[in-house]
Order: sequence, then structure tokens, then C-alpha cells
Amino acid sequence: MKQIWISLLFLITLNIFAYDRITGLEFATRSEVIAVNGMAATSHPLATQTAISILKNGGNAIDAAIAANAVLGLVEPTGCGIGGDLFAIVWNANEKKLYGLNSSGPAPSGISIDKLKEVGINKIPPYGALPVTVPGAVAGWSALHKKFGTLDFELLFTDAINYAENGFPVTELIAYYLNRSSEVFATYPNFKKVWMPNGHTPKKAELFKNQLLAQNYRDIARTYGLEFYNGTIASNIVKSVNDAGGYFSKNDLSSYKPEWIEPVSTNYRGLDVWELPPNGQGIAALQILNILENFNIEAMGFGSAEYIHLFTEAKKLVFEDRAKYYADTSFANVPVQELISKEYALERSKLLNLKKASKTYNPGNIESGDTIYLTVADKFGNMISLIQSNYRGMGSGIIPDNSGFMLQDRGEMFSMDKNHMNALKGGKRPFHTIIPAFVTKNDEPYISFGLMGGAMQPQGHAQIIINLVDFKMNLQEAGDAPRIRHAGSSQPTGEMMNDGGYLSLEKKISSEEIKKLKELGHKFQYDLGGFGGYQAIMLKDGVYLGASESRKDGHASGY
Repeated sequence: MKQIWISLLFLITLNIFAYDRITGLEFATRSEVIAVNGMAATSHPLATQTAISILKNGGNAIDAAIAANAVLGLVEPTGCGIGGDLFAIVWNANEKKLYGLNSSGPAPSGISIDKLKEVGINKIPPYGALPVTVPGAVAGWSALHKKFGTLDFELLFTDAINYAENGFPVTELIAYYLNRSSEVFATYPNFKKVWMPNGHTPKKAELFKNQLLAQNYRDIARTYGLEFYNGTIASNIVKSVNDAGGYFSKNDLSSYKPEWIEPVSTNYRGLDVWELPPNGQGIAALQILNILENFNIEAMGFGSAEYIHLFTEAKKLVFEDRAKYYADTSFANVPVQELISKEYALERSKLLNLKKASKTYNPGNIESGDTIYLTVADKFGNMISLIQSNYRGMGSGIIPDNSGFMLQDRGEMFSMDKNHMNALKGGKRPFHTIIPAFVTKNDEPYISFGLMGGAMQPQGHAQIIINLVDFKMNLQEAGDAPRIRHAGSSQPTGEMMNDGGYLSLEKKISSEEIKKLKELGHKFQYDLGGFGGYQAIMLKDGVYLGASESRKDGHASGY
């Protein structure tokens, strides 16, 4: 018995310190969760438990994802909610096919650059009515369920309604972000009523209720989402936005439909990595991987100045294309296939200076015309990669009357330059940061994953793949490993990079390597933060392996 315990202790120690041995870096990591029948990984334990409960009661991965997302809208309002948008990639086991869903909403039809400039607005503000776009999340749930769901739609809201009515204990992290949000939104109509009923935002472990959201969920469940777009909720949205100076009409909501789209991919050293095409930024991850495939990343070593420099310069190069080309493909001729081609990546990689950090890069010349992430897999082999957000944490500050949610402010991402591909226009979807990802291997499902966090997302997606492939990490280690974040590239709103931006590294990168990076010309901003939140599920030899974010309340579970 003593020998068994010694062996177990050895295995645990090996897992925790595996990459101290291999890379010279020591960072804490947890074991992957392993199960056969189903797996869920979300950013909150209650949402993960809901997903597993749905799976155990006969639902599939899509049913479970919708139910988990509804819970997250309640327990993590600082990152998501029914006032926001949704994107998903679904592996359908019966058809052995990937489906993509773009459920992001457009700007109201009545808004325009001219109207805003007439009243002296030259940049869309982050808060208030003007950045509010049509919320797509609820329509996304309905679209996913109609195409793939198996359980009754109303049943999927049982846990969310129960927690909203009877209360749930607020985690330390969410309590912190709610308190910070109150500093911005406390003066906005209805904020105190919903999130400060006792005169303050809920504290850690405090039981919190949201009766208004419970009723919103009942109405959505009962009407298959129609109440949200063509009923009382819709009327309240229009009135609240327009009372605050917006341009919404009832038709903006009632006419909204999500779009089923084809995911796009690139092959990175034997793995097919899938993302959704613009108006999101997913293909930036594919572009980064295509460039880095031309270099021997493994030989450089994880955490080395050589690797971090190369990764950062590749990111800068790609984000210049992101700023110029990424936009709503219904309004702009985005050269997606050219941007993610190996030939284009090879040409662009020749611009990289391996000895010096660049201050500026030009975009390629192609002739062409806070967030939550969750993933669920079921016993049937279906998998879903789903991301949902309000943007800027809680969103715009506009909370419709008689509602327990805040509306998103994605419209802030529009450019006010009429000649820009991402220029503001009524009925047009803005550039989007939230992106789900998927990996197939030999045309079979392999990994469903995502990493939330604004412009960190494509950087994070690429780093996860590199950690798995080049540095031979397991699924949990790939997420726990210290991350690289560069900020300051040119933006789809028009701001240009002219000073090289700033690099931020998580702890455990050695001071010697940081010194080398400074010598290469990189500037550092140590309080940048925002390294994202990761969840993932891998299917390997008929077994699911789950990983969750150690930086947040992430929780993976299976059965």
C-alpha cells in the first residue's frame, strides 16, 4: 500500500512539474479531466454542472451548451448575457461535418456616419445607446436548437431560472468585476435595481437573485426566443435605447436572423485548425500559425526570447491585415482564402526582422475588391465550441426596463471612416473579437477550444496550438502555460500602430529572456493583464479529456 501511495505521489508531482523539466520554466498546472460519456468545460462551476446534468438526462452537446450559456448569463453577467452576441462551431457526428454559426447582430438601420458627425460625434463612444447593436445570442440559441437540439427548449432554462429566482453564491472573481462595473454603470437607469438591490453589488459568497432575468428567461423559453425579438422584451429594448439617444426600430429586432456559415481552416504541422470567417477575427489565428510554420519553433524552446520575439512580430504583421481587411462579408469583399493561404504567409514572413522589434508594418496588398467561452461533448460524438459576449465586460450600460440584462456595445468597433471596410452602416455587423475554434485530425474531431479576451483571442488560439504541437504539452498544460500578449497594433476602428506597441508576459518568463527582448527593442507594459480564459475538450481514442482556465472560475467535468 505504501508503494502505491508513493507511485501516485510521483505521478502527481510529474504532472505538476513536467514542464519545469522540459522547458526550464516552472508553472502550476492541473490534471486534465477524463471521461467517456460526456464532457463540459465552462468558465463557471454551476454552468458546467448544468451542462453535465443535461447530458445525463438525454440531451446532446448542443442542448447542454445552450443550458450552460443561460446559466452563465446569470452567474457571470460581467462577461456575457442575452444582451450580447454568439458564435459557435458544431461537429455533427451523424454527418461527420462542421457547422459554423454567426449570431452577431448588426447596427440599427437608422444609424449612419453622417448622422453622428452632424451632432459632432467622430468616434463611437464605448457606452450609452450609440454602440448598441442588435443582440444575437437568443436567436443563436434558437437556431442551434432547431438544427441540432433534442430536448424540449423550455427544459434547457430550468437551472438558470431556478438560480435566478432562488439565488446563487457569487464567486470572488465575479464579485470583484461587478464592483468595478458599478463604478461605471451605477448612474445608468436600472443598474442599481438589478445588480445593487441592497445598495451595493454582491460580495463574495453572497446569495444573489435576479428575478427580472428569471422572467426574461421564462418568456424566451416559452416563445422559442420570439418574445425577445418581436414581443414585450423587444419593445423595452427599443424604448430604452432610443430614450438614451439611439436609433433602434422594432424592425431591427424582428427582422434579425443568425447566419449559418462555413468554417475555414489551415493545416498546422498535421492538424487542421478551424475558425469562422469575418466579421470575426478568427482567421488572424490561422494567419499567425501559417507564418510561424515556416520556422522551427520547437528548437527555439518555450519561454525563449527568440520564440517570444518571433511570435510577437508575426502577430503585429497579421494584425495589420486584421485592421485593413476584416469586416462584415455581406458589405465588404474580404479576401479570406488569400489571407489564410500558405503562399501569402510565406511572403509575409520574409518581412520579419529576427534581430529587431518593428515599430510599424504595412498590411498586405491583396487585390480583392470580457466574454465567456464554453465547450461540450456528448456520448454520441457531437461537440460544440461556443463563445458569447457583451463586449467591454458588461456592455453598454443600457438595461431595458423590466429586464435583468445589459445590452452589448459592439458598435464601438465600427470605423467612422467611410472608406474603411469596417465603416459604420445601418444593418451592417461590426468587426467582432469573439471567436470559437475547433481542430480536426485526419478529418475526425480532435479538439474543441477557445480562449476569451478581446484582441488576446487569436494570439491565445495560436499559442494553444503551438503549445500542443511544438512544445508537446497536454491539454491542461497548454492553457496553464504563461502567455504572451502584445497590444498596440492597428485597429479595425482606424487607429494605427506607430511605436511598436507593448508586450506583456505572464510570470515565470525569466528575467534573462526579458532582458534579451528589451535589447531587441520590445517595450513592456507589466500591468496590461487580459491574458484570456481558456476551455477545451479533446477526443482521443474514444475518451474525452477536458481542460479549464486556472486564471478564472473555469471548471471542466465529465461522466
